[in-house]
Amino acid sequence: MSQGYENFNNTETSFRKSALIQERIGLVSTHMYKQFLDYQHATLNTTEIFAEMIENLKTIADSLKQSFASRGITAQNISVEHDKDKSVVIINILWHTISLTTRCNFEPQALDRGTNAPPMFSGRIMAINGNYNELTEGRKTRNEIMEILLEKEVASLFVPADKSQNSIFKITHLPNREFFLNSTDAPREFVLKIIETVCGGGVYHEEGKRKSFNI
Repeated sequence: MSQGYENFNNTETSFRKSALIQERIGLVSTHMYKQFLDYQHATLNTTEIFAEMIENLKTIADSLKQSFASRGITAQNISVEHDKDKSVVIINILWHTISLTTRCNFEPQALDRGTNAPPMFSGRIMAINGNYNELTEGRKTRNEIMEILLEKEVASLFVPADKSQNSIFKITHLPNREFFLNSTDAPREFVLKIIETVCGGGVYHEEGKRKSFNI
């Protein structure tokens, strides 16, 4: 008889453990599902904005060619090229090379908004000083790729899952400032600011760590 009570108690304990596991795992899966949806929406929005950036860069390159040609400067070293899936675009402007990429979105990631607001799950478009393909050649892992991208980063645009919400534009040499761009203006303003930042500055003769400057 006592053995029957023990079996009942064991069954009840097992049921409670199972229910507790299901409850807690349910909370985890709900949280991760929300992150996954935000990631999907942010990725879609990021892809759309990036495609528009490519078109804007082509327009900018044509404008630069006309401007330099009118000054008697060859436009041979002004070009735009992108990969087949439109995740990397490279613009060459005379002695400058700038790359934009979405290949930094390996998983759902959020932008820290400080203590007064929750993190903003978003896609990211990175602007890189240099040729993306040359910089990442031979780098196989995510960490290796991100290490060089962060080293050469000019700025990043963080694109939220909610299309009505502004994207956040952060420039590397202005770490304490943020700029907010709506989805209509972001593809144009981001590329213009990147080109102004890189081409509006200059390159020093190398002396120790001093290599470039911004205006």
